[in-house]
Amino acid sequence: MLIEFTEIEPDRDCRCGGCSARRLARLHAAPVAEGGHRSAHGARRAALLFAAVGSVLGGGSVAAAAPSPSPSPAPAGTESGSTPQGSVAPLRGGAAAQTRSLRAVRATTRAEIMARAQRWIDQQVPYSMGSYWSDGYRQDCSGYVSMAWGLGSSQTTWTLPDYATRIARADLQPGDILVYNNAADPAGGSHTVVFGGWADSARTKYLAYEQTRPATRKRTTPYAYWNNASSYVAYRYLGLDGPAPAPDPSPDAFPGAEKFGPGQSNPYVKRLGEMLVQRGGTRFYAEGPDPSWGEADRRATEAFQLAQGWRGSEADGYPGKDTWELLVRHQGKDIPPATGQPAPPPAQPAPSPAAPPYPGAERFGPGQSNESVRQLGEQLVRKGYGRHYTEGPGPEWGEADRLNVADFQRAQGWSGSEADGYPGPHTWKLLFG
Repeated sequence: MLIEFTEIEPDRDCRCGGCSARRLARLHAAPVAEGGHRSAHGARRAALLFAAVGSVLGGGSVAAAAPSPSPSPAPAGTESGSTPQGSVAPLRGGAAAQTRSLRAVRATTRAEIMARAQRWIDQQVPYSMGSYWSDGYRQDCSGYVSMAWGLGSSQTTWTLPDYATRIARADLQPGDILVYNNAADPAGGSHTVVFGGWADSARTKYLAYEQTRPATRKRTTPYAYWNNASSYVAYRYLGLDGPAPAPDPSPDAFPGAEKFGPGQSNPYVKRLGEMLVQRGGTRFYAEGPDPSWGEADRRATEAFQLAQGWRGSEADGYPGKDTWELLVRHQGKDIPPATGQPAPPPAQPAPSPAAPPYPGAERFGPGQSNESVRQLGEQLVRKGYGRHYTEGPGPEWGEADRLNVADFQRAQGWSGSEADGYPGPHTWKLLFG
């Protein structure tokens, strides 16, 4: 199956300290005040840090194209999606990664962002993960956003959020972006698009400007995207209508997720331990906190996160920005005594609605036009299997319907005639169940 978008992340098989720290750090997202999860696991900060020192995430190498004043065609071999996107790169690529600071974020306006985004659409820039357009930006989805925002270098979906602040869906305006980072399976396709404005009064559709095969385009798109819709996050450029704020100079500012984890030894680890002891974490330390990260630090951090009511990846024992801020500001709940907090009851899953009755095989195939085809397509999009639609599902059966059904069937482990793209009773039941 062809993969349309490919981004980068730490290699799962690499056991070096750098990749280990990146894997731990990537779960940390934006703070609650900015719309993120409570534990604020700063994946985008960690990803940028490692990219900025020249590391190529995911174990690949920078696929840089020679600069050219004329458009660069997509290189052979990139259509399979197996070539990883290059690391953070300066204009026109190059092997050396480009460092940056929030102080260097350029001021721009929404009108300028949308004008730059439209320029590539007018030029029909071909999609490529290894080539650079005549203006110097890499011809993939994150290179396109980097160009539209005027960043001066081609970023990745992991590092773009470091130039932005996370916003709510209701706050989206033209020039903002939506980003999906596939942490569980990066080869499955991370992606980002420029938000061009709502396309309906109910705010269920919007105009997406994106760099995708075969070339840059804009189209009406269901919120947040045709597939993986629930995993897209909205961001706003920091330099919009003015210079970006300088980093917080306060000594209490969060030092970054990369400071914590196996192999780390620094004053921030010791300070974390001391603050956790003050909040009820004494029992986790046999000899008291020190600068070297250890299991005691992880368990005490986890206990503090659990005390806030956080669960799952929000309470993994590695401090994010929100964990740190609650500690330095003496806010939130203290760690309870060992026997003072019962285990939370398991969450009860909501009952699944009954699947609609199967309308019959004769309703699907070339020449068919009926509401069952539309119903099938809309459910495929909801389930994350709508990547072949260019305009969205409708009542007329088309090749996009067949390809999306085949994707769903193959995802069940079927092959051959069982994954022919035509929905039978079993496909219908699983899709709507």
